[in-house]
Amino acid sequence: MSDLSISLTLDGAPDLPSAPLQALYRITGRSTPELRRSILAGEPLFTAALFGREHITAAPRLEKTIAFLTEHDLGFSLTKTSDGVHTPIDLATLREILEPGAGLAGA
Repeated sequence: MSDLSISLTLDGAPDLPSAPLQALYRITGRSTPELRRSILAGEPLFTAALFGREHITAAPRLEKTIAFLTEHDLGFSLTKTSDGVHTPIDLATLREILEPGAGLAGA
C-alpha cells in the first residue's frame, strides 16, 4: 500500500485559549506551543500516518481529535495525502478509509 496520511487543520486559524490547547496536547501528544504555532499559521493541527507502524496509535488520536473539535464547535478540514497528492476529504470519506467495507454490510 502507498503512503497514506490524513491531516486535520482548524478553520480560520483561531487563537485558542490554554484549556483547549492543553486538551489537544493530551489527545495529540504535540506540545501546546507547537499546537498554537501550527494553528495560527493555518498548518495541520495533527497528521496521522495510516496503515504503517504508527496506525494503531495515529488513527485513534485522529478520531479523538475530531470528536473533541466537534464537541467544542471548532470547524476543521481534512486532507488525505497519498503518494504526494493532497486531496480534501469529508468525514464520510475518512470513515471509508478507516473502516473499509463497513457500509456494505447490508449489500
